[in-house]
Amino acid sequence: MEAAKATLVHYVLDPRASRFTVQAFATGLLSAVGHNPTIGVRDFSGEVSFSQEALQGSGFRLSIKTTSLSVQDDISDKDRREIERLLNEQILETTKYPETVYEAPVLSITRMGESLYSAVLDGNLTFHGVTRKQPVAARIAVFGTMLRASGNFTLEQTDYEIKLISIAGGALKLKDELKFSFEMVAREQE
Repeated sequence: MEAAKATLVHYVLDPRASRFTVQAFATGLLSAVGHNPTIGVRDFSGEVSFSQEALQGSGFRLSIKTTSLSVQDDISDKDRREIERLLNEQILETTKYPETVYEAPVLSITRMGESLYSAVLDGNLTFHGVTRKQPVAARIAVFGTMLRASGNFTLEQTDYEIKLISIAGGALKLKDELKFSFEMVAREQE
């Protein structure tokens, strides 16, 4: 006799209750006076299916509107506007690449405790018009009809054909590495 198949529960991200940031790192002669900008992602959506019983997850998809990125640091309005202009026009080229998408058809899930899990996503990230494999590890907690996932990952901008920006003749520039951090809340959908 076959055991009843565990049901996958469909969850949809709640962007108002979620946080997603990108940290860039300064280098060069003037890096001590520069700063490591933190960029907030304001407009994103996503979904995933997950079964606590079967330790199974599938269909994770995250979509980000690239024009929704904004500097979160405590800097002057003039500096904020200039960084965001460079980000949109020269770095991300948001008119040409308005969306970034991460898709992982299958998630590897491990139980860590009561309603606590570890997940490994081996998905594809389409960023700046380039699609590459991008592993992401996450910690997951399920509370009733709410799922909370958190973690971080890094990537190299040049892997996605993004130009590294330098200011003041190269005396201040950003490193290739970006660190992404997330605290996502998703709610069960019928």
